[in-house]
Amino acid sequence: MTRYILKRFAQSLLTVVLVLLAVFMLLRLMPTSGYFTREDYTEMNETARNAYLRSLGVLDHPLVQFKNFIAKAAQGDLGRSITVYPRTAITEIIAQKIPYSLWFGLAGIGISMSLGLWLGVLMARYKDGLVDALGTAYVVIVRAVPSLIYLFFIQIGVSGLLGWPMVFYEDRALSWILPGLSLALPGLAWYAIWLRRFMVDEENKDYIKFAVAKGLPRGKVMSGHVLRNAIVPLVQYFPVQLLLTIAGSLIIESIYSIPGMGGLLVYAIRQQDNPLVQALVLIYSVLGVFGVFMGDVLMALVDPRIKLAGASPEREAT
Repeated sequence: MTRYILKRFAQSLLTVVLVLLAVFMLLRLMPTSGYFTREDYTEMNETARNAYLRSLGVLDHPLVQFKNFIAKAAQGDLGRSITVYPRTAITEIIAQKIPYSLWFGLAGIGISMSLGLWLGVLMARYKDGLVDALGTAYVVIVRAVPSLIYLFFIQIGVSGLLGWPMVFYEDRALSWILPGLSLALPGLAWYAIWLRRFMVDEENKDYIKFAVAKGLPRGKVMSGHVLRNAIVPLVQYFPVQLLLTIAGSLIIESIYSIPGMGGLLVYAIRQQDNPLVQALVLIYSVLGVFGVFMGDVLMALVDPRIKLAGASPEREAT
């Protein structure tokens, strides 16, 4: 187990480095005007601009810049914002933004897991019935329609129908509901459809048919055998839920004007604030890859049928 975890951790670390390197190099193709505030850029002449860029290390070889960025990031120094929050330490900016993204992200994951599993159980329990048809229709809409379209209708429709605020207000609890629910919609659909599939597959297995033939109550068979075994494969898809939440936060925070990291990343890209973009991409890539890593480890822990790397021949033979 230890060898497997270390191997997956090394692979995850390499993935983060490669993702960050790709983004870092792409940002180097952007105009250097993104390293200046508007006032500084108009007031400086060409010589002063080059001297300023040289002081930032922007004129160094891209690989040298990347090495310096990684070295400083390892020490907790993510640089300073240039155009969004001029000359403000990025760590200070993130410290102010991360609580919003964290709490809405946790709320989205909690809502999607609880409601998604509940809906999946109902769809499997009443397969080919009205509940299953309605649940399938919901899943198809969420997965087939671009998220901006149905999120727009939810924001306008629910706000107009119930009188809830259309944007986020920190001092108005009603304005927290729509963003949390909107963030949970993709994950909810995902959990529902996959749990339904796994439960239907389990129901068709011989041991379930044997249990029913013995006279065990259907409810006990569904909860004690079908549901219990169907949930195990869902563990490996936890990273997908985390990635959906991260991706969704970029849209949800922008739509509802939530002052979190998702909206900040979108705005930083628009303002060509390269240091801030690099720092946020680093954080999001670490979260995404860490989610995949944890999904692999959890799957290995909950499913004894998985053979871990380094297992002895005797264990594999058994």
